[in-house]
Amino acid sequence: MKTNTTEIAPGIYRFSTCVPDVAPGGFTFNQFLVLADQPLLFHTGPRKMFPIVSQAISAVLPLAKLRFVTFGHVESDECGAMNELLAAAPDAVVAHGVVGCMVSLNDLCDRPPRPLADGEVIDLGGKRVRHVDTPQVPHNWESRVLFEETTRTLLCGDLFTQAGDGPALTGDAGFVDAAIQAEDLFAGSAISPVTGRTIRKLAALEPKALATMHGPTFEGDCVAALHRLADDYDARVARLLQG
Repeated sequence: MKTNTTEIAPGIYRFSTCVPDVAPGGFTFNQFLVLADQPLLFHTGPRKMFPIVSQAISAVLPLAKLRFVTFGHVESDECGAMNELLAAAPDAVVAHGVVGCMVSLNDLCDRPPRPLADGEVIDLGGKRVRHVDTPQVPHNWESRVLFEETTRTLLCGDLFTQAGDGPALTGDAGFVDAAIQAEDLFAGSAISPVTGRTIRKLAALEPKALATMHGPTFEGDCVAALHRLADDYDARVARLLQG
């Protein structure tokens, strides 16, 4: 495996590793580094991937300079290497929502995490990230996203997950179709009547880029993409209710 590095927005780097046997055409695991006075990493990657991912990150920024380690929710691909990163970055802290800290991270983190209220902004110095709670969207009670306000980049975790090893950046009209197909394949979302509404709340942020954990970063009409994904989840709920 190889980790590829791409600057997807000014000062935001994507580290992508494709694992070939997870899905047809492979499956990417992506981390995002926000360069600022207090650098922030979104997603750590699995613990066993730490050697290659950390090497890629270190080519952009020495790990010891990290100040925040963050992720969407508590799963090994999102936070498996968080304690390895805390060991490599002695001044770093895990930052997550209040629920995530309460139910898991107060116990799992080697240093006490920083709990964030819904809508709370961390001023990184040159970049600003807003924490947005998205409980159970796409899955897990503690789910959340981060919105980098200066570049309007939505670090959207498992939303828009898709199979394959595509380009780092895309404006392809088939971006949402690929995410819908992946949901059909994996059935990975916790679908409920509030799923679509939660995603439409993200559309109100008017992002210019959608940085996915499993797939490319989308640079097209992000608001329309979020509304279309919400519509698909609403249709799935309607079908379930119809039996």
